[in-house]
Amino acid sequence: MDKLDAMTLFVRIVESGSFTKAANALDIPRATATLAIQQLESRLGVRLLERTTRQVRPTPEGEAFHERCVHLLAELEDAEAILRPVSTTPSGVLRVEMHGAHAQLIVLPRIQAFHELQPKLNLILTSGDRRVDLIGEGVDCAVRAGIPDDSSLIARKLAEMSQVICASPAYLESAGHLDHPEALRSHRVVRFFSGNGAIDATLEVVIDGQPQMFEASGWITVNDAANYVECARQGCGMIQLPRFHVAPELETGELVEILPDWPKPTLPLYVVYPQRRQLSPRVKVFLDWLTSIYAERQLG
Repeated sequence: MDKLDAMTLFVRIVESGSFTKAANALDIPRATATLAIQQLESRLGVRLLERTTRQVRPTPEGEAFHERCVHLLAELEDAEAILRPVSTTPSGVLRVEMHGAHAQLIVLPRIQAFHELQPKLNLILTSGDRRVDLIGEGVDCAVRAGIPDDSSLIARKLAEMSQVICASPAYLESAGHLDHPEALRSHRVVRFFSGNGAIDATLEVVIDGQPQMFEASGWITVNDAANYVECARQGCGMIQLPRFHVAPELETGELVEILPDWPKPTLPLYVVYPQRRQLSPRVKVFLDWLTSIYAERQLG
């Protein structure tokens, strides 16, 4: 087995957590896969995988090697794609990262339609509140809220998302209803911290055409968007987030909009991807499709 085949096998083993699954996917005997990894480890002089009776997982050296393999294989695939006829249907693996709410509420309900358009693409979708390193982790593109701050990435705007401040009826019953943004300072919020570790306990309202921040107190802090909403539903405090994320709860009355007559700043949404001289066909078709479904959804 040559070096590229061994790298492909190693990536499949890490991603599936199984020699057997990786061997089946590549249509090779399991014994061949085992021998190839042993030879790879021997050539590199390090142990790449920890094997137990229940699972296979990379060692620290294996994790670093996996990141480089994913990146190199993606670059090779891009180089080959450039030379293929334009009419050829894109194929290969497409790695995408996005927030869970966007995956569950907007993208995945339409994903079968994308598969029917691009049947040769295999999609790996990861979600979470951790900001991944697209280049280092071999991710093709990511959907992110807020103004992009990484100059190594190209950004395409998808939408301007309207925001809402809301809380449960039980919280408002005990803490009191608000009639002016200044009252936000005396209320509680559910605090949120992102992948960079910064804790956010602020709420933002537009006053006289200018966004103003209001700091509030809070006794619970979370780092997951679903938990953020659940804490609000349980009466832990106020939250601020894109309206589409809590539209069902607002409609049923589980959550109540606060200061509805005062505008909130919109939150821009972008899809970002690494800078390359030519965008690979598999990424281009996904970006075009993604742009179209967000245009139809109209989150503003």
